[in-house]
Amino acid sequence: MTEPYAVKVTVRGYETDILGHLNQSVYLQYAEHARWSMLQEAGLGPGELLAKGVGPVVLEQTIRYRRELRAGDETEVTCSFAWSEGKTYRIEQTIRKTDGTVAAEISVLCGLMDLKERRLVADPRGAFEAMTTDAKAFGL
Repeated sequence: MTEPYAVKVTVRGYETDILGHLNQSVYLQYAEHARWSMLQEAGLGPGELLAKGVGPVVLEQTIRYRRELRAGDETEVTCSFAWSEGKTYRIEQTIRKTDGTVAAEISVLCGLMDLKERRLVADPRGAFEAMTTDAKAFGL
């Protein structure tokens, strides 16, 4: 198994709520930022995906908050693909402080949409493998 993709994110003051904690919706923004960063590094930025007529879609997300994050905290956000048979796949993500403390765990059920047909691609794993310049990023 390959190491999960990871991107560093620093919590900014304007992302916190009245209690001084990272606003709950921003955890999901960090997770999406990591997913798009990973796709970009694998040669599949938005332009490349649109040119191929496909786009990743989020079908369901679950987040488990473990520890608070505050302004100035340095974090690492990871992405690991979990492939299955069929039209969907999962991306498991962890937001972790630099001291190793897990702040949140996010599980995302995804699909790859054919933008012309407006339907999920039957084999997203095979499609990503065929399109990418870095199959390791997808755990392939």
